[in-house]
Amino acid sequence: MEHLVINGQKQLFGDVFISGAKNAVVAIIPAAIMANGKCVIENLPNIEDVTSLVDTLTNIGVKCEFTEENTLIVDSSNITGYCAAYESVRKIRASYYLMGAFLGRFKKAEVAMPGGCNFGTRPIDQHLKGFKALGAEYTISHGIVKLSAEKLVGSNIYLDMPSVGATINIMLAASMAEGVTVIENAAKEPHIVDTANFLNMLGAKVKGAGTDVIKITGVSELHGAEYMIIPDQIEAGTYMIAAAIAGGDVTVRNVIPKHMDPLSAKLQDMGCVIYEGDDSIRIVSTGNLRPTNVKTMTYPGFPTDLQPQMTALLCIADGTSILTENVWNNRFQYINELKRLGGNITVEGRVAVVEGVKQLMGAEVNATDLRAGAALVIAGLAAKGTTTIGNIKYIDRGYEKIEEKLTKIGADIKRVKSERI
Repeated sequence: MEHLVINGQKQLFGDVFISGAKNAVVAIIPAAIMANGKCVIENLPNIEDVTSLVDTLTNIGVKCEFTEENTLIVDSSNITGYCAAYESVRKIRASYYLMGAFLGRFKKAEVAMPGGCNFGTRPIDQHLKGFKALGAEYTISHGIVKLSAEKLVGSNIYLDMPSVGATINIMLAASMAEGVTVIENAAKEPHIVDTANFLNMLGAKVKGAGTDVIKITGVSELHGAEYMIIPDQIEAGTYMIAAAIAGGDVTVRNVIPKHMDPLSAKLQDMGCVIYEGDDSIRIVSTGNLRPTNVKTMTYPGFPTDLQPQMTALLCIADGTSILTENVWNNRFQYINELKRLGGNITVEGRVAVVEGVKQLMGAEVNATDLRAGAALVIAGLAAKGTTTIGNIKYIDRGYEKIEEKLTKIGADIKRVKSERI
């Protein structure tokens, strides 16, 4: 078993390069199997979620070839079916995108209920509502979602909430439906725009992605294409927060600064100096931080996937901060781990009150999910002494070579094999 060992209180200096967006690639790889031809996907993050998706597709006859570490060729010419069993999808939440992709291509899908991080109720009712509106029938039996349609027909679909997953899944299926589909109250996150752009490269007709109304005119066939994934907004934010908590001068490169506006504003509120370039953000921090209040929202609000990392940062702010989680109903499971490092945090429902402390102290902790693991890394960078983080399989799901990237900018962090945790 592996864990991360961090000797804290080292300031960070230098450049860190951001990988392709996890939340985009886990939708774009399933979308690629809808194409009649080869898809070349570049700027692929080297993470466990990608490996799991590739293994799932390989099991049903899709040829997946890494020509370079960050480039994948997907050829579904010899795909053998539309089923994804539990053993294939249990590790990742985004496996549900196979439903929309299979349904679009085959008008049938059998996909096990998705796995991934457990931090609250995350139903797929809006996905199923959309599929049904397109003409599909579904049953759920023994944890398997079975979908079928004689044909898919465009429809007007109003989402009860702006669900990212439902927006993308409906977009996938509707791309190969007959007629026009309109998704209202659609989510607007950057990875939705990236998935729509990829589909359009394949020959789909998707308009309005990035707004709350998306219009899809169905086509009968999609072709192969080459596409480059956008930079990872959440990975970029994680390193920005790491620079803020450790102090120093770090330039985060290969980013889209506009995507980072909600975080950049909060870091400036706390006393960091932010410089934006065309594709970079420089963070200068003394480590002496003011408190602030944060409310997570759907895009373009403050992202829920940066909430745990931000909570770690607020632990050392000079005063009281209030963090409100408006997206997921149980995303504070990691709080007890931050408390083990000395964080003074009180949780009441969806609200966390963080009383800043002068000093975090190293301890043995365990990641409870992907972003919670990143929060523990951030806290460990500021803590006095040694922090040992277990369950780092969660961190590897979404961060490419996190210890190498942090080491290059001055952190004392190592990946170690041990039987202790």
